[in-house]
Amino acid sequence: MSGCHSKRCGIGNDELDFLPENIRKKVENHPCYSQEAHHFYARMHVAVAPACNIQCHYCNRKYDCANESRPGVVSELLTPEEAVKKVLAVAMTIPQMTVVGIAGPGDPLANPDRTFRTFELIKESAPDIKLCLSTNGLKLIDYIKKIKELDVDHVTITINAVSPETASKIYPWIFYNHKRYRGLEAAKILLERQYEGLQACVENGILVKVNTVFVPEINGEEIEELSKKVRKLGAFLHNIMPYVEGDGTAFQKMGIKPPTPQQLKEVQEKSESHMSLMRHCRQCRADAVGLLGEDRGQEFTKDKISKLEIRYDPEFRRAVHESIEKEREKLKKAKALLFTNTKEENDITVLVAVASKGGMLVNEHFGTAKEFLIYEVSSAGIKFIHHRKVTPYCHGSISCLDGSDILEDTISKLSDCKAIIAAKIGFEPRDVLEPKGIQCVDEFAYLPIPEALAKYYEKYVLNKETVGV
Repeated sequence: MSGCHSKRCGIGNDELDFLPENIRKKVENHPCYSQEAHHFYARMHVAVAPACNIQCHYCNRKYDCANESRPGVVSELLTPEEAVKKVLAVAMTIPQMTVVGIAGPGDPLANPDRTFRTFELIKESAPDIKLCLSTNGLKLIDYIKKIKELDVDHVTITINAVSPETASKIYPWIFYNHKRYRGLEAAKILLERQYEGLQACVENGILVKVNTVFVPEINGEEIEELSKKVRKLGAFLHNIMPYVEGDGTAFQKMGIKPPTPQQLKEVQEKSESHMSLMRHCRQCRADAVGLLGEDRGQEFTKDKISKLEIRYDPEFRRAVHESIEKEREKLKKAKALLFTNTKEENDITVLVAVASKGGMLVNEHFGTAKEFLIYEVSSAGIKFIHHRKVTPYCHGSISCLDGSDILEDTISKLSDCKAIIAAKIGFEPRDVLEPKGIQCVDEFAYLPIPEALAKYYEKYVLNKETVGV
């Protein structure tokens, strides 16, 4: 069984120290399977799989906006040959890119010829790049031999329910064995196939991440039980994602609302007692390129790629990765000195929101932040909770538009946080945030996040009487 079920395993700050060597090598530079790695390594998705064999009430693949980040959205569909050329171009332009995944815009295994041809070409041209597959699981067990043969070591299965009754509220139909099934019959077939596929992956040494779309009104009561079940079957990680209210989806038309950040945190904490969680997911587009939390896809459109002469240099990429690993080791050693790692009596635990562009640094201004990383901080150390997307307060370098409305929305999303740490926070947002009980701290700009959090905790929490709090 390949799953790793300690809370410290899977995505924690020092998770690599707790993994068997064979698994560690699979995840140490995989930005989705290692919470630490996602600060340093990039991923890309290639959109080669247009067809889907199920319908989800939360999905609408027809809508595309360059600024929208949710699964199923793409700007261009690629052939396998176009996909591999794009992969090579990205790999040389963004050498910290280590992973290529196929996640849609439909289901990769509803498009097996296009999917496996793409993997074959990537494996031939760039064997140093990890291959990933994301699927609804309906056809997974049918293709497990081919997946293993192509060295696809990471498979993500979206499983949203334990009971057919709940699943039937999410999936109106599936198309299986040349027939369309609906209702409970469809739900029973899909769940059975998903769990069989998960077991088959584990038996073949393939790491499995289970994605679950959290829709409080629909499956909120089953998610903890789902974590228990996928752990028992050997899944490596469980990624509990908030339902995104996409335009035109059935759930949106029904008036079903996404979970609040606080609801998401609560359900994640319940499940974490049973299963290692992926907390840093950004619910990427099916054509996403770059670090998690950013998308550089518009730099690599088909018309731009067609004009490039690409010379793939694995030695250049290896040197970049070695440099990254040296920096990671420095940060790890520095972090070890910051906290006691023991819970003190009457210890104070606070949530802190951090603005970062990546590199595990406090390097983003409050006004231009599109998301905040939420950390739980105590004398024992720091724990990453999840990210929360916000609307940037400032648009461009000159003016801020609709600032009061944006700040109110940000406050609602960060209301349980004691402080915001950013590279810079202006006077206007301070005047609104601080009366609401959210401290604005920009004195730790460009420090590593663990160091900034440690300094904040020491100065503003442990010695709070010195700052009038």
